[in-house]
Amino acid sequence: MDSIRISYDTIAEDYAIHRTVHPALLRRLIEHCGALSSPRVLDAGCGTGNYVVSLASATTAKCSGLDPSPKMLDVARQKAAPVSWFQGSAELLPFPDGSFDFVYSVDVIHHVEDRAAFFREAFRVLAAGGLFVTATDTEETIRQRAVSHYFPEAVEPELRRYPKPGEIPQLLLSSGIQELGDEMVESAYDLSDSAPFERKTHSCLHLISDDAFDRGLARLKNALRSGPIRCVSSYVIYRGRKSITS
Repeated sequence: MDSIRISYDTIAEDYAIHRTVHPALLRRLIEHCGALSSPRVLDAGCGTGNYVVSLASATTAKCSGLDPSPKMLDVARQKAAPVSWFQGSAELLPFPDGSFDFVYSVDVIHHVEDRAAFFREAFRVLAAGGLFVTATDTEETIRQRAVSHYFPEAVEPELRRYPKPGEIPQLLLSSGIQELGDEMVESAYDLSDSAPFERKTHSCLHLISDDAFDRGLARLKNALRSGPIRCVSSYVIYRGRKSITS
């Protein structure tokens, strides 16, 4: 984990403006949620609430969002969605055993310092038969990102933050979660605005020098002069289930 610690309190407003849901990933979360009967759902590391608000509007789930950043939660609450908001840590979830039928995290695992504790906590708060999902990146998906293309100095420090190959399935098994599976989801999009990069809403941009950032931003702005850039955004979704006998 790189020593620079990103304050999401300071970038919450920019994050809310410039970061949106990944359409293919959201569809899969909705499908998982829809397969359960009136589920109790927890978004662990919900940020400004993009995914959990979308789930609450698309399903009958009773939704909760948890994040360590009070400013991110302040922004989330402004969306006036039927979601219960909680401040807290993924490594020490402030909920009783068996509180949820579906626990998920999106783009969170690289921020969690004690991943084993998070997975144990997810297992603990899941009801018997409950589903756990975490969506994250691999080395392949990190290297193919637009931000990696224009800011190549961000790749290596970014890779150091993410789980190594095989780490997440092992953590799931160690926590007691079973019936493991994984899949990759992709969505194409047109990149037409440099503002999210200028505002450093991609956390990896906080891990590089000012000179590297300036060079990358210049490359991106120069490329955008020719029009929108076609990109593909990918996530790997890991899933597992708590045994009904747990």
